[in-house]
Amino acid sequence: MKNYYIVLLLLGFCCTPNLKERIPMDIENKKNRKIVVYQVFTRLFGNTNTTNKPWGTIEENGVGKFNDFTTKALKEIKDLGITHIWYTGVPHHAVINDYTQYGISNDDPDVVKGRAGSPYAVKDYYNVNPDLAVNPENRLEEFKALINRTHEQGMKVIIDIVPNHVARGYEGRTNPIGVSDFGANDDTAVAYHKDNNFYYIPGSSFKVPQWRDGYAPLGGENNALANGTFTEVPAKWTGNGSRLSQPDMNDWYETVKINYGVRPDGTLDFEQLPQDFWNRDVQAHFEFWKGKEVPDSWNKFKDIALYWIDFGVDGFRYDMAEMVPVEFWSYMNSAIKTKNPEAFLLAEVYNPGLYREYIHKGKMDYLYDKVELYDSIKHIMQGHGWTDHIPKVLDGLQDIEHNMLHFLENHDEQRIASPEFAGDAKKGMPAMVVSATSTTAPTMLYFGQETGEPAAEHAGFGSPSRTSIFDYIGVPSFQRWVNDKKFDGGQLTREETLLRDFYKRLLNFTIGSDALMGEYQEIHFYNKEHTAGYDHRVFSYVRWIENEKTVVISNFDSEKRYALDLRIPKEIIQEWKLKDGDYVVVDGLYGSEKLLLVQNGEGHIAVALHPLESFIFTLKLE
Repeated sequence: MKNYYIVLLLLGFCCTPNLKERIPMDIENKKNRKIVVYQVFTRLFGNTNTTNKPWGTIEENGVGKFNDFTTKALKEIKDLGITHIWYTGVPHHAVINDYTQYGISNDDPDVVKGRAGSPYAVKDYYNVNPDLAVNPENRLEEFKALINRTHEQGMKVIIDIVPNHVARGYEGRTNPIGVSDFGANDDTAVAYHKDNNFYYIPGSSFKVPQWRDGYAPLGGENNALANGTFTEVPAKWTGNGSRLSQPDMNDWYETVKINYGVRPDGTLDFEQLPQDFWNRDVQAHFEFWKGKEVPDSWNKFKDIALYWIDFGVDGFRYDMAEMVPVEFWSYMNSAIKTKNPEAFLLAEVYNPGLYREYIHKGKMDYLYDKVELYDSIKHIMQGHGWTDHIPKVLDGLQDIEHNMLHFLENHDEQRIASPEFAGDAKKGMPAMVVSATSTTAPTMLYFGQETGEPAAEHAGFGSPSRTSIFDYIGVPSFQRWVNDKKFDGGQLTREETLLRDFYKRLLNFTIGSDALMGEYQEIHFYNKEHTAGYDHRVFSYVRWIENEKTVVISNFDSEKRYALDLRIPKEIIQEWKLKDGDYVVVDGLYGSEKLLLVQNGEGHIAVALHPLESFIFTLKLE
């Protein structure tokens, strides 16, 4: 079992001069432990139906419920090493199911992706997806009970907010008293007004996209509402910015774009933050916006966020945050943090040139580290990237490294085990070690990653390699862990069991380690120069703090075995105040012991790395 399920760490001491540059000052006010987020697609979690018919109905393919997250299930998630759960797909979005008896209008398949609908086409922000409730009439109460159960297990709750766009058929039937619906007060005779919630195409009517390449809503099934029309007069801009009354089928045709006071020519109809606010705290941002007139959409989304904070939610993942002005984020996030200073705010931003603006001016806690670390590691896992690139990525993000959340899978990305990505879930093991231990940033695990899910099903809308977020479907390897809702892994294969055990050991190590919130220095290039047999498929670095010293080494090669004399440079040994001699190190995952030999001020560890193997060792302190 240890052959490819071992990782190497060596725990330690001291601070380098640039520590305060690498880690934001407010880290000292946070709990000095890693955060691990578990993203779970809520409607798929407890679904034990294995039919998996393409475009299958909720009755044919089944659906999970809030109640499937039992105390037992949540305890198992917590024991995996999880601190926060991101329940994806909770806000009420458009679905193809009849809930009219509960006062919910039917959704038109012509403007819904898939049968279960996109979780990013929200239809009512003050309620939750009726599919997820045993009794849709009590769906808010059932979600509140899930929040309470999650908190009882010591985990935080995250849900999505999608400020850039809403469902084309948005209809807020459960707004709190005094809250007007999106677009209710818009002047639809003009393309733009500061306080309009939407952009309009006056004098036009919306037209359903021209379908091609064999696509048709609901897979071509006869449906009274799937008639090629959807009434919208005048037509609105589409969520991705298309200004056509008939968007393309590859546009976000099921959504409409929200107006934040950005005129059609790109000029801004709101006050901008002074330049010195780049490094001002949340309170300064909150005070700046007090008494200022802001576009109506700003207030609508701020009120939505504060509603869910009051409801018990602990934070948000913001979809496509870079498509919304950074000043809005300053306005909303400072309001959230004023109400709940510990709120967890994660944003989807893909333009590295905007990272620092959205962190410092937008007051985001965390951004996806997709374009930098994820893309680099993915290339290495696929066999055509070099580990030499990882230090360059980490060095380039030193000043914001704590703010860049790491992941290997999420709902937008291909599954590691899919042929389109790596074709083997084990290739994610060394990558996860590096992703989880190389910085102080949070780590994210997507449900089913820990069981090696390949996402091979043809669900309906879209294609395999990503677990469908648009249709009712089962997740086979994960269902084997669910085991008829025993949540004990009773149906997992031996390989799946070992893989999940690896993730459990690794993630629990990360949340228990002091060193992972301390210093980092790569030793990769030193070993590449001085260690025989060491090459660009191996990666190594050190992490340390006063009471822990850590060395990480991983083998990304799926075929090659390495026998190495791993070297720890003299300057690191000096920082750790280690004298010449032998030191016992203990594997932080599986408990085996080895020796660290310090000779002439340089450290040496004899390492035999099997394919896809890593090691974690802790210096045994006297």
